[in-house]
Amino acid sequence: QVQLVESGGGLVQPGGSLRLSCAASGMIFRIDVMAWYRQAPGKEREWVAGITSDGSKNYVDSVKGRFTISRDNAKNTVYLQMNSLKPEDTAVYSCNVNAWTGVGSDNFWGQGTQVTVSS
Repeated sequence: QVQLVESGGGLVQPGGSLRLSCAASGMIFRIDVMAWYRQAPGKEREWVAGITSDGSKNYVDSVKGRFTISRDNAKNTVYLQMNSLKPEDTAVYSCNVNAWTGVGSDNFWGQGTQVTVSS
């Protein structure tokens, strides 16, 4: 199995920054896509950003120019640098990875970390 541990959430004022981290551990042979999702109260979960194993990145339009996704393959860790945060960015952020383990490929989720943007 694969375990994902997230950190870095918290309360920040509008215009501020936060950096989320998600570290994967377990019997991992390879990680393909790593991604961040978020879910605001009363809304469906939304894909935010993704990064492939070769470093290709994609973002939802609402965060382009403000968020940056990156990964450290040696540490099996994905990051989300969030700048110029807005109240509408408030949500529980969860990481998702597609990993190859001893029994094949599967998707794994982190437990989620709360990000609150408020003055």
